[in-house]
Amino acid sequence: MIGSTRQVRVYAYREPVDMRKSFDTLTALVAQGMRRDVMSGEIFLFVSRSRQRSKVLFWDGTGLCLFSKRLAKGRFAAPWARPGDGPLVLTTSELALLLEGSELIGRMPLSPPAYTPANRVLRWG
Repeated sequence: MIGSTRQVRVYAYREPVDMRKSFDTLTALVAQGMRRDVMSGEIFLFVSRSRQRSKVLFWDGTGLCLFSKRLAKGRFAAPWARPGDGPLVLTTSELALLLEGSELIGRMPLSPPAYTPANRVLRWG
């Protein structure tokens, strides 16, 4: 079944994170640093200072899930290198690219903006 990837938001923490942090400390970073609810079903990304390790935290409806990845080669994109305040908002497609080690994340927008009815333009032929 194909689901909508636009309905799940991904928030990347904008500062390097110590990868020794676990569920409780990362949950505190979500609540205090990102001002988000960890039980919202949204996905939260954390990247280490060396950019070789990352963690993804999310609530699946029954409990918190924590996934960790260490790249064997290359580095993750640095969410703190992108201008702006607050958490960096990504699509799930951009998260997948980041977790594969793509350096394009953070350099340019890779997904089109979300559709809103105000942007609707009908073209007939």
